[in-house]
Amino acid sequence: AVVRFRRFSRKDSLPPDWFVDKSHQEENADIEDTSDPTCWGHHIVVDPAQPSYYKSSPCGLPACILESSSEFTPYRQYMLVMDVLYFTYLIDRYVSQWLMVVSLAVLYNVIFVLGRAVFWELNNAVPTLWFFLDYTCDAIYIADIFVHAHEGYLEQGLLVQNPDKLRAHYIQSKCWRSDILSILPTDLAYVWWAPYDCNLKVPCSVIVRLNRLFKLPRLWEWFERTETGTNYPNVFRICKVVVAILVLIHWNACLYFAISYAIGFGTDNWVYNLSGPKNSTLARQYIYSFYWSTLTLTTIGETPVPENDAEYLFVVADFLAGVLIFATIVGNIGSMISNMNVARVDFQNRMDGVKQYMAFRKVGRELEARVIRWFAYTWQESGALDEERVLSALPDKLKAEIAIQVHLETLRKVIIFQDCEPGLLEALVLKLRLQVFSPGDYICRKGDVGKEMYIVKRGKLQVVADDGRNILATLGAGSVFGEVSVLDIAGNRTGNRRTANVRSLGYSDLFCLAKDDLLVALADYPEARATLIERGCQLLRKDGLLDEEQFQRAKETQDSMVDSIKNLESTMENLQTRLARLIGEFSASQAKLKQRLTKLETR
Repeated sequence: AVVRFRRFSRKDSLPPDWFVDKSHQEENADIEDTSDPTCWGHHIVVDPAQPSYYKSSPCGLPACILESSSEFTPYRQYMLVMDVLYFTYLIDRYVSQWLMVVSLAVLYNVIFVLGRAVFWELNNAVPTLWFFLDYTCDAIYIADIFVHAHEGYLEQGLLVQNPDKLRAHYIQSKCWRSDILSILPTDLAYVWWAPYDCNLKVPCSVIVRLNRLFKLPRLWEWFERTETGTNYPNVFRICKVVVAILVLIHWNACLYFAISYAIGFGTDNWVYNLSGPKNSTLARQYIYSFYWSTLTLTTIGETPVPENDAEYLFVVADFLAGVLIFATIVGNIGSMISNMNVARVDFQNRMDGVKQYMAFRKVGRELEARVIRWFAYTWQESGALDEERVLSALPDKLKAEIAIQVHLETLRKVIIFQDCEPGLLEALVLKLRLQVFSPGDYICRKGDVGKEMYIVKRGKLQVVADDGRNILATLGAGSVFGEVSVLDIAGNRTGNRRTANVRSLGYSDLFCLAKDDLLVALADYPEARATLIERGCQLLRKDGLLDEEQFQRAKETQDSMVDSIKNLESTMENLQTRLARLIGEFSASQAKLKQRLTKLETR
């Protein structure tokens, strides 16, 4: 939970700046309205965007912003913060999810109100437990009205905290109607209709609590939030559909038992037969009704034939509802299962396309086997996840933050990038590309022009001699090579060419940073570019691969070019100034000439 205290001091506050106060008078109008305490000296605003609103958080309560009134001293504010945090910690241990608690209360009423109203033995079984659960749910409903009325909403991108605005928004949203209808005290009917004295009679008095089902929108809200937040949305959708099926079958079973009571138990073969020791038990009554409801709605089994008009009408209505509802449900489940395997199907289609191409071009068996093994490894390690396509829907800011979380630590392992500006590292992490190499693949060969640098993420590489047999070194995760070639340092005796052969020992995952991408990023960071070149020169000096004279000449040439460019820029500025002055003088003289011509024409 987010707990924030703001102190509004009326006596010791300094007078505000006149200009600021004048310019922000209208903007601060709603903030000044919040100075009156509404709940023990605090304003409570529930932020529905916080995770703790619908699931547990470090503090557990719905995310509230508490604004303290002016009479609290700093010490009392601190103690109040500690008390609130400790209290919310205790709440978190026993009540972890607020919206889930509301949803459980709604689900309880959805199942048991109609069930207890029809099956009298269920209603009379544990009256104390039903009394406790009923009024616990009512208390949750009442608390949820208070929470719902103080849910913050965004206005111009900011969370509104004004209690008057929050309540007005709650009234305008028309959610208050279902909230009030769900909590109407219909239980007053218990005064003349005994709640737990229902024998062989349908419906029982608990039917008056049917208005509690008006709270169903909160259950849908929890479903939507959970489906959005879970990492397994398809599994959750299937579970949600299964729950909906069970609830529909349960309601239909209750209607069947109620119609059997209205027609008369045992009057014909279609209605439920209550005679007999087994048929009179609650378990047999509910199981048979549920069984009949399942067969009827799913239309997968034979049920007793109706014998009068009311029974025929009910069965026809059941069949129609079953066809419509279950056709929709089965279609949804089919699409969900298809969506669960969409990545695998897409990957299989791409692999089949490559196989067909290799067969058409008569590629050798060995190379074809290597390609198939590469596909298998890619699917096993990453599920053939296309990061660019997945992240393309995100704005650049969020995409950069994700890239920083994933790649920043890897980039910091490169010596030349250590202690660089954070902005440069953020620009570079977006340029990293993951490449997968198969066993025996050469990442680079001696003498190749270096256009990329590589960072080993996973796997092992071997630095081998020209004969490919002698192993000179082994590179593991976190190793870096090719970093000097991408800097394009003048005086490099290798001419930015590779100095060794690097071969993948097994399957290896490498991050690749292209030379062009690095130079584009360094164009906005000239100081960082100079620092990186100096570090690259140190690495070249260490190996004796830097021609100092050529490097100094290139540096002097670059400095002279920089000075020439600066002089040219200053000259251009002077010329632009003089041109602007001449244009102004010409415009003034032209205006004077027009005035003289006008006077001459009038004469």
